[in-house]
Amino acid sequence: MKTLSFPDGFLWGTATAAHQVEGDNRNNQWWAWEEQPGRIWRGDRSGRACGWWEPGGAEADLDRAAEMGQNAHRLSIEWSRIEPDEGTYDRRAVARYREILQAMRDRGMEPMVTLHHFTDPLWVARSGGWENSRIIDRFRRYVRYVVGELGDLVRLWCTINEPNIYIAFGYLLGEFPPGRHDPLRGLRVLNHMLRAHAAAYRVIHQMDGRAQVGLAHHIALFEPADPGSALDRAMTALQDHVFNAVSLYAPHDGKIRFPVGTGLVHGPLVDSQDFIGVNYYVHYRVRFDPRRPTQALARYLLPPGAPLSDIKADGEPYAALSPRGFYRVLKRAARLGKPIYVTENGIPDAADRVRPLLLATYLPQMHRALREGVDIRGYFHWTLVDNFEWAEGWGLRFGLIELDVATGERASQRPFLRRDRPGQRVDPGDGRPVRSGGHGGGVSAFRWRSLNRSPGARAFSAFRRGRSSSR
Repeated sequence: MKTLSFPDGFLWGTATAAHQVEGDNRNNQWWAWEEQPGRIWRGDRSGRACGWWEPGGAEADLDRAAEMGQNAHRLSIEWSRIEPDEGTYDRRAVARYREILQAMRDRGMEPMVTLHHFTDPLWVARSGGWENSRIIDRFRRYVRYVVGELGDLVRLWCTINEPNIYIAFGYLLGEFPPGRHDPLRGLRVLNHMLRAHAAAYRVIHQMDGRAQVGLAHHIALFEPADPGSALDRAMTALQDHVFNAVSLYAPHDGKIRFPVGTGLVHGPLVDSQDFIGVNYYVHYRVRFDPRRPTQALARYLLPPGAPLSDIKADGEPYAALSPRGFYRVLKRAARLGKPIYVTENGIPDAADRVRPLLLATYLPQMHRALREGVDIRGYFHWTLVDNFEWAEGWGLRFGLIELDVATGERASQRPFLRRDRPGQRVDPGDGRPVRSGGHGGGVSAFRWRSLNRSPGARAFSAFRRGRSSSR
């Protein structure tokens, strides 16, 4: 048995995105994309998703999260619900989001709210989307409205989720809307997203001085497949610069780096994040391959011998476990001198073959970084319940809770981490909490146990506040 102790106030939760869980988001570009044949694996549709927009739908899953002992949740606001037409705002949508946020507060959960998570209103998409420079003022106006309506319930804001993924899949690979293979347009979009982030950051702080604002960065670890190959090393450096460094460093020093910009400083971007959101999923070994122009002349290999996730639509695994990669990404982010929240981390694993191992190996690496002085404030696992996974449809299962898509039933709860109440420890003999002075003084204790689940052992233990009986 292993105990990891974290500082008082450390946030433990899960993350979701509006389109993936709410259902019937018919007024954004993703719903229209799903209607086009061949766009989504197996022809899946988001449909009613996880039913969160239905009365009591989100609240039921938040009950499950709270029962696990989660003290925070990251969710996103659907812009197309708030502003269905330009300049027109839907008070009913605002009221529903207030219900959900208040439900979190009532359950002792700190909300972290993302303002843009891949989806755009149809009116935005039809007027050029993020390619149109007007998007910066449009996003600023939307953010101002949302913060004015919801800000009393929210302290932590993410402006934009993973700008680099939005560009890579929408403008290089063509797997996300608008389905382009046009890197130059993609670079223009990233430029606008960085400027829009800066505008949103300034607006939020004008309206609420206590707010903490960040950007959720997808940070991959790239290493050369052959360290002795100059081409592999050069391609690795290029991939890391374009995919990671451009968007990671811009909110720090304000520079919009080549090839997105010329390296000049955009004033509002300077010091425009109060925390760094780290989304970590993948560790790639990069090999130069001139036969792959649509993949930036590179082949991306997973670490050899590592446990693998479920496969994607292309027949390849989504990721391989790399605890070392997680540690290295956290240490890199820490060099920017801001607090860190792990805003996403997880793996698609319908059979729970590797998810318990991910948590049992990644969280000690996070704890190691914290012991070494990295200021990590929270961890949000992706995700709470199986949801619509964009171009992969319902084919990838990331949830701690299993969803039956046909019925909407939560079929089972998968293994996860258990949180002990401060001042308690789990007795290794029978799992009952017993008093101990070893975890007092305002820390949270976490322990690993095996849960035997027929037909065999499924390793792991769970977030569950104040109790440790297995289910």
